[in-house]
Amino acid sequence: MSKPGKPFIALNIAVLTVSDTRTLAQDTSGQYLVDSLTQAGHKLAERALTTDDIYQIRAKVSQWIADPDVHAIITTGGTGFYIRDQIPEALMPLFDKDVQGFGEMFRALSKDEIGMSTLQSRAVAGMANNTVIFCLPGSSGACRTGWEGIIKAQLDNRTRPCNFVPHLMRENPSHD
Repeated sequence: MSKPGKPFIALNIAVLTVSDTRTLAQDTSGQYLVDSLTQAGHKLAERALTTDDIYQIRAKVSQWIADPDVHAIITTGGTGFYIRDQIPEALMPLFDKDVQGFGEMFRALSKDEIGMSTLQSRAVAGMANNTVIFCLPGSSGACRTGWEGIIKAQLDNRTRPCNFVPHLMRENPSHD
């Protein structure tokens, strides 16, 4: 549900692709997220690609968390059960608060698309230093499910009864 007449607040969103095999040119999932967030009216803060290495992942995300101009981070890749899939292990220690419902809702939505294979998704989200971090699987379909089904509305200040935008502002915005 959206509040009519309320002006949209564009957020600065960073996108991180985690992959040992893709390049930015081959990164259809990351490109989908970039295209979707800009079409929604947000700004791309930065786009990066890193290998499935806990410390490289943490370093890049920590840099964005520390930047007051980055409001949200969306990662794609590294959420499965392969030995190198380490997004939850890399990022959950950085969270000030877990967004527990995100993984639950993502798996509920993706069940209609991929059946019980959704059990192998370790999609997670959390808040760190007034920055929300959404960690999606690496497929373009999973990114579409996460963006369209959850993230797009939760990063829109007009979504009612609540959204993440008031929590992402470094100053205390008025709640109306």
